[in-house]
Amino acid sequence: MAEGAQHFLDSFKDPAAVARYTEGPRRFVPGLDALHRMTGLLLAERVPADAHILVLGAGGGLELKALADAYPGWTFTGVDPAGAMLRLAAQTLGANADRAELVEGVIDDAPAGPFDGAVCLLTLHFLATDERIRTVSEIRRRLKPGAPFVAAHGSFPQGAGERDRWLDRYAAFAIASGGDPDQVAKGREAVATHVAMLSPEADEAVLRAAGFTGVEQFYAAFTWRGWVGYV
Repeated sequence: MAEGAQHFLDSFKDPAAVARYTEGPRRFVPGLDALHRMTGLLLAERVPADAHILVLGAGGGLELKALADAYPGWTFTGVDPAGAMLRLAAQTLGANADRAELVEGVIDDAPAGPFDGAVCLLTLHFLATDERIRTVSEIRRRLKPGAPFVAAHGSFPQGAGERDRWLDRYAAFAIASGGDPDQVAKGREAVATHVAMLSPEADEAVLRAAGFTGVEQFYAAFTWRGWVGYV
């Protein structure tokens, strides 16, 4: 596993970090609830009412809960390498927990499917380019023909001077959203040091290299981008 991904996985060994996880994404990701709604709508364009959806990076369970609440006929397989985060996902799902199979591991540990659709939110930025392409290819291999895949993660210009400017905006949004400035500063430094972000153009190229077609960007919010593509 890449050093950057391992750094963040190690943080989820801290019970206090896991307990407060659900507060973080909404502070750092503009429009997170809207992103979840859009993700569901993009899937619903193509999948049946009784769809089985693969969710990679399902720890915490925020997107699982949003999708389960909005689409009562869907079932899910959620995959995440952090066992503590999967346990939190089961708690977050609450009464819908029986609609989700939770698998500790990476994409190679996911069932073969085929699935009706797939989602990977706030996760792929932890992987180096070659591993992203491999991971997205493995997601595609587990999908039915024509199935949609929705991905959203950190992605912003990486030119000289641009990276720091966008990371400053990333931190400023979190502070404006109620984040503790010292904690936000630590988070910004961790991202700057351990996460190998790509530009939006390079991220879109990853999806195409993995074999997805009809790739479209549907979400852009400061340092975050989202795409949908099809098998």
